[in-house]
Amino acid sequence: MARRQIGKSARIGAAVALRGQDPTQAEAAVKALLFDVFGTVVDWRASIIEEGKAWGNTKGISVDWARFADQWRAGYMPSMNKVRKGEMPWTNLDHLHRALLEDLLKEFQIEDLSEEEKDHWNRVWHRLKPWPDSVAGLTRLKKKYTIAPLSNGNVALLTDMAKQAGIPWDLILSAELARHYKPDREAYFTAVSLLELKPKEAMMCAAHSIDLIAARDCGLRTGFIHRPDEFGSMRKADEANPHDFDVVSTDMLDFASKLGA
Repeated sequence: MARRQIGKSARIGAAVALRGQDPTQAEAAVKALLFDVFGTVVDWRASIIEEGKAWGNTKGISVDWARFADQWRAGYMPSMNKVRKGEMPWTNLDHLHRALLEDLLKEFQIEDLSEEEKDHWNRVWHRLKPWPDSVAGLTRLKKKYTIAPLSNGNVALLTDMAKQAGIPWDLILSAELARHYKPDREAYFTAVSLLELKPKEAMMCAAHSIDLIAARDCGLRTGFIHRPDEFGSMRKADEANPHDFDVVSTDMLDFASKLGA
């Protein structure tokens, strides 16, 4: 019993010590960086608002596109939770978004759209634009680490997004591969397993504390990237203190610098 307690204390002490180190030293053993995408790498809200306005002009549709984007995103976690809790079978994010869209079109009284038009608008999530610093920061990080998304977005969505936005992933990883949405443990462990790494050799990188805390509980390293404008004025974005995670940064370029890239 005493031996187990000593071992546990040693692991806790090592973790605390790690978070107090210089990031370039603390992350020397990290081989892969796994990124949350929506909000961390791409600006989902501004992208949907911009495309909504342009699309609305061509269709003669005038709605509050900021509220439309916020409402669409607000349905994201509840719909995934139905899958996570077994209330509905595995359903990828494209199909969850499509079901949410049907309700939004009714709420905003957008009528007379063909199924093709609805499908095209649903794929706006494939066309999200990166934050201005994302591609440059990821390009630097790619020279030193394997970089991949670990998003709740499905593989096709993430592939299309990378292609259109010029995001330089080494490969596409997704919760779809585990058939478990984050923050389920299976999503993190599947990604690490596919890379044939130990959890401590991978770092989850995100603008959202819930994602990082779940990854840390699975043994992954953690990197916080602040995105203060993710939600506009709708709500305050997550913040982190310097020692909350292994690396805490102000944006992707700062994150790359703190990882020595």
